[in-house]
Amino acid sequence: MLILSCPSKLQLLEGILRKSLPQTLSVHGAVMHINRGNPAGHEVLVDSWPKFKAVLTRPRREVATDDSDWYTNMYAAFYHNLDVYRTLLQDTNVVNWAQTFRIHGHQDGICEASQDAAVTKKVQFSPSSYFTYLHRVPNKICAPQLDPSLRLSTLNSSHVDLLDETWAYGGNEHSHEYLATLVRSFPSSCILDNNGHLISWSLFDPFGALAHGYTLPEYRGRGYISIVNKVLSMHIHASGYPIYGNVALDNVRMQNLNEHWGFQKLAALCHIILHIPKSSDVS
Repeated sequence: MLILSCPSKLQLLEGILRKSLPQTLSVHGAVMHINRGNPAGHEVLVDSWPKFKAVLTRPRREVATDDSDWYTNMYAAFYHNLDVYRTLLQDTNVVNWAQTFRIHGHQDGICEASQDAAVTKKVQFSPSSYFTYLHRVPNKICAPQLDPSLRLSTLNSSHVDLLDETWAYGGNEHSHEYLATLVRSFPSSCILDNNGHLISWSLFDPFGALAHGYTLPEYRGRGYISIVNKVLSMHIHASGYPIYGNVALDNVRMQNLNEHWGFQKLAALCHIILHIPKSSDVS
């Protein structure tokens, strides 16, 4: 196991991962962030270098200080050799199995390896799968003109309470702090009414994905979410990021919207696997 800390090696890794898109989307996004200021405080581990067979990103130890905070304790994975990845995953020097944490990846073997490791480590295993939608030309996202009584802006700390209240995974201290970190450290886009009140928004997450796109119910049906997604997508695309987002398998409305906007649904699902020590509670 090696921790890659050399900037030139990390830049090289980014280029290698880009050649394997879209399978590498989550880990590639994390590496891109690391190479651009590392706002989430992550690091990269490989089994060997330069001919690696598995790569894993994780929060630095000084970041992942709360064993119950699965919002912060997030990993991304990609492998060329599943057996090598299994070995990397079960190494306690690589993964802190005393914590509640989640792993993101676009390969079925990542879920299988987590299930096997959960049995070995005697932890709970809770997988979820999502459709991934990718857009290659974000300036062509279908979006209406913004009403002149409204204005585009970016999110700030005063918006975090509303973001947390409206997020399907929100409503607790850890989710609130996670969203505050996204707002503070990553690009965002939002629409404000003529009184400066937030009505629609989209965020960018530590794996380079569009996240928590939302419009208040009383403002829906006017295309506002397409406007904020287009603005944010064009901004991050200009910095070299692939434009993608993950949608729940039962969220047909958002699936239809992504197809209307011109996103391509990938064949590979995004797997997000939550691992929970059996003595822990997850809020």
